[in-house]
Amino acid sequence: MEFPVTTANPVKVETACMVVPVFKDGELLPAAAKLDDASERLIQQLIERGDFTPGLGKVQLVPFAPGLSAERLLLVGLGERAKFQEGAFCKAADATFTALGQLKLDDVAVTLTDAPVEERDVGWKAGKIAESALRARYQFNDFKSEPAPAPTLESVGILLSNGDDIDVAQQGARIGEAVGQGINLTRQLGNLPGNVCTPRYLAAQAERMAAESGGAMSAEILDEEALEALGAHSLLSVGRGSEEPSRLIVMHYRGADDAEEAPHVLVGKGITFDTGGISIKPGAGMDEMKFDMCGAASVFGTMAAILAIKPKLNVIGVVASAENMPDGRATKPGDIIKTLKGLSVEVLNTDAEGRLVLCDALTYAERFKPASVVDIATLTGAAIIALGHQATGLMANDDDLALDLLDAGVTAWDRAWHLPLWDEYQEQLDSNFADLANIGGRPAGTITAGCFLSRFATEYPWAHLDIAGTAWNSGSNKGATGRPVALLTRYLLDRENELSGIENEAGGSE
Repeated sequence: MEFPVTTANPVKVETACMVVPVFKDGELLPAAAKLDDASERLIQQLIERGDFTPGLGKVQLVPFAPGLSAERLLLVGLGERAKFQEGAFCKAADATFTALGQLKLDDVAVTLTDAPVEERDVGWKAGKIAESALRARYQFNDFKSEPAPAPTLESVGILLSNGDDIDVAQQGARIGEAVGQGINLTRQLGNLPGNVCTPRYLAAQAERMAAESGGAMSAEILDEEALEALGAHSLLSVGRGSEEPSRLIVMHYRGADDAEEAPHVLVGKGITFDTGGISIKPGAGMDEMKFDMCGAASVFGTMAAILAIKPKLNVIGVVASAENMPDGRATKPGDIIKTLKGLSVEVLNTDAEGRLVLCDALTYAERFKPASVVDIATLTGAAIIALGHQATGLMANDDDLALDLLDAGVTAWDRAWHLPLWDEYQEQLDSNFADLANIGGRPAGTITAGCFLSRFATEYPWAHLDIAGTAWNSGSNKGATGRPVALLTRYLLDRENELSGIENEAGGSE
């Protein structure tokens, strides 16, 4: 898909469909006003007659517009001007491309950048347009004998009212395109069934990405023999009950001018299927446990976005991958395992396995002397109880890192919420028989999971993102969401800008 940016007069633009945003108050934005004048007040008449009410996310297709070069118009409601902000812009963009996806169009032109969003420049808006267009294009037809018709839309023209904004809009669209592609890769990996997407499959994807990167990325795969020699017994303990061998996957992107620049490390939980092990889960909804590797998938998606954008930054993606199954060799409740860090863990519940693979990966990350480490995991059902499906849970041992991630989430409109990581919660992990237990009981379950991980992240600034509530949707819209690729990519780009002395490029203040 292409995203050409132009300042052409919308009246003269030849396109299969012109997208026109409209506020409820009836006062037309610049491009809409030009289109309205040239079409004998067509847009205003539709609103005045009640044929179109511009509520947020409402759309109206106008199949013919006299006086215009566009073959048709798609009116998109922006709701009330006073309430219009980032979330409303994103909702309007999503409604636009959902509607366009139902039409057989090769190209469209959009004037959504006219919509004013406080403290967000045209680069931010162009980026969200590109990201939304690509998300709407995604389909999962891999196993259907009669797949849905392939999307036809190939070009989304972004029209600007100000020629001075072209460079910023082009940069924003380029970043949004990369993020959209990264999100779709994350969704694809998440949606694959557990009999296809195994630890070995993920390892092969890392090797493929490296081979196709033109030398920008390398991949290292640690198999079970290497993990045993390393001492990663906690990671290995999770996969003991499975026929599928576990893997530690390491991806290196070297973009900094200084090859020795401290890298930013992303660590993903890659449980490709989670039965709960011996502490087996209820059968209802267990099919969704193929999504328990969405943290790993988000690392792959973010690395793909970084490879497309090519920031001057060093980034390492680490994926700890295993399949958690019940078997005669499986870890049992009450077993004590030794971690790579040397701490012993009493396993009170084998369904709290994500932290057992992550703790060894966090210890492994020490060798890179990182500038920051962020782990991403579908870790606790308690996160859904606390935050629902809107916000990702965030904990950190460094307040500056936490604030950077929160800011990135707001800019990317992929938001997180900061939870406490107080010492008092650590007491819930006390064990009579080992250095710590792998669960701390029902109270503050998300926080005590973060406390567990914090014991293994003592040598660097670290943050934990619990995406159990945001990584996938259930019900009729079941499927991976691709979150938090947008947040992570924005966080990394902000670190590049920080190094370059640039403030929040392509997504910040006007």
